Amino acid sequence: MKYIAQLKEGERIQEIYLCRKKVSALTKAGKPYESLMLQDKTGTLDAKIWDPGSLGIDDFDELDYIAVTGDITNFQGTMQMNVKRVRKASEGEYIPKDYLPCSEKDVDLMYEELLGFIRSIKSPYMRQLLESFFVNEAGFAERFKFHSAAKSVHHGFVGGLLEHTLGVTKNCDYFAVAYPYLDRDLLLTAAMFHDIGKLSELSSFPANDYTDEGQLLGHIMIGAQMVSERIATIPGFPQTKARELIHCILSHHGELEFGSPKKPAIAEAVALSFADNIDAKMETMKEALSAVAPGNTQWQGYNRLFESNIRRTSSKDV
Repeated sequence: MKYIAQLKEGERIQEIYLCRKKVSALTKAGKPYESLMLQDKTGTLDAKIWDPGSLGIDDFDELDYIAVTGDITNFQGTMQMNVKRVRKASEGEYIPKDYLPCSEKDVDLMYEELLGFIRSIKSPYMRQLLESFFVNEAGFAERFKFHSAAKSVHHGFVGGLLEHTLGVTKNCDYFAVAYPYLDRDLLLTAAMFHDIGKLSELSSFPANDYTDEGQLLGHIMIGAQMVSERIATIPGFPQTKARELIHCILSHHGELEFGSPKKPAIAEAVALSFADNIDAKMETMKEALSAVAPGNTQWQGYNRLFESNIRRTSSKDV
């Protein structure tokens, strides 16, 4: 496969890409054309169909995988494809993961590590609750492995929800050792459930966009409802622990202005909010500096997510 990052000016390309966007427009002369954004796992490419009604331009929709033939040009310093032929690709002609941003880590190994944390939970009620989702629910594991943790900002890629959940769980496991008065079973269970609502808040790839449920309720409320409903199916589940667990989920963003309906009121909720924030911020910084060459310590300008000018750290050998 010829990935977008490998394309060079002057090439004639015959390849399959994901059509991320498709917009019909008019030239200054009033002639109709179509503007596309093509995508694979290495990036995106602007593309134009200057004669949409010509022979060889078949019907297709946004978010379809399309087989295109076109010429790579340079328009105002940016690579662009002049599309000559296009058709909708059939299933089996492409592998979806080639067209989507993916975790750099092995999702199967990460999921097994998460299951190891579940096996370490001593409370039979908490472990049964976790296993009801992560072990026993048909199709849950595959959904959780494939889903993102965000539309953008951090962990917005295939496997992102799993990578972030595991990262937060590891942070919480450290907190439980550093601060032994914490209820480890409660804290780790809350960590593994804290973003479960994102399975419904965001649609699956390739769209990875907010659903109607996500827009109306948000992942915190959705997740609290999912866990509450499952708790109700477990006879004898301690109601005090149930309330504490739901409270941790509801308050895991730490502040009301960050979307939490409640501020942390117990130690485990405080620990979870910091664990979540640490993992999200470190991934955000990593992604923000991903395009900066190693060794480049020039200031990159103001970053709205950090509200600060940021740059790479100098070499470890200096």
